[in-house]
Amino acid sequence: MGQQVAGAEQVLLPELADLPGHVIWRAHAKVAGAIESVLPENVDIHAYAALVALGDGVARSQQDLARTVSVSRTTIMRVAADLAERGLVQRVRNPGDRRSYLLTRTAHGALAARTWRRHVDDLESAIIAGLTPRQRDDLHALLLKVVGPELAADTPEALRHSIGFLVTRLHMPMRSDFAAVLAPLGLEPPHVGLLTALRAKGPMSQSELARVFAVSGAHMVGLVDELESRGLVERRRLPADRRAQVLHLRPGAEKRLEEALPLAGAVVAGRLTALSPAQAERLLGLLRRLITLP
Repeated sequence: MGQQVAGAEQVLLPELADLPGHVIWRAHAKVAGAIESVLPENVDIHAYAALVALGDGVARSQQDLARTVSVSRTTIMRVAADLAERGLVQRVRNPGDRRSYLLTRTAHGALAARTWRRHVDDLESAIIAGLTPRQRDDLHALLLKVVGPELAADTPEALRHSIGFLVTRLHMPMRSDFAAVLAPLGLEPPHVGLLTALRAKGPMSQSELARVFAVSGAHMVGLVDELESRGLVERRRLPADRRAQVLHLRPGAEKRLEEALPLAGAVVAGRLTALSPAQAERLLGLLRRLITLP
């Protein structure tokens, strides 16, 4: 869903805590919120990952670097251009493929990686604050068991040891798969959580929903607009206060939700096939704790 408000209260409705896909998204949203609130403006987490990956002295194409640090080609193109402009990497034409570039880290890039490491360590500490050492170890081991086989062989150890990085790698393919199976229903992944919350709690205001999902009010307005345009929710003004609006499910919304929930469950189950049922529940329990910690 994205757009999590940094520092927002971490509310997790029981009905949403029972949706593994929502739990994984909320964990990813917490990582994204921490990145926004902890890292200085001049420190880009993808740029840091790229500098770390280039620390072995091996020149990499942008395509190879994208695979190594698990980001899209579009992202690595932006990152590479910024790093080159700042003198942190050297970018030259690939003699084996003149359409691509080879990247190497400069001395300034090595210094930046060392300097930024402190901020990235602060970020990781903010994400896992409140977990006991054993819980951190368990969460890391379970995440790595799921996403480790998908990581490139040359993925830096600094990334493999990062819970924030692994949570993101758990979430991103799952969200893509979930979006694909929901498309025939005219829904997107965040819509399922919103419909679930409204069914569980009854009519709610947009501000209440924004608080429950820890997103900005403006972002919630956009999501509600999407559901309203699909005929699944409607805004109604309160008789006692015509300035206030609450959201109601429209006829057909619950049926659509009942069609979507098994699809969501199948996507998550497929994502967690490397874990036993007990391990999957342990992972989700630790992610729930991660979400609700201050």
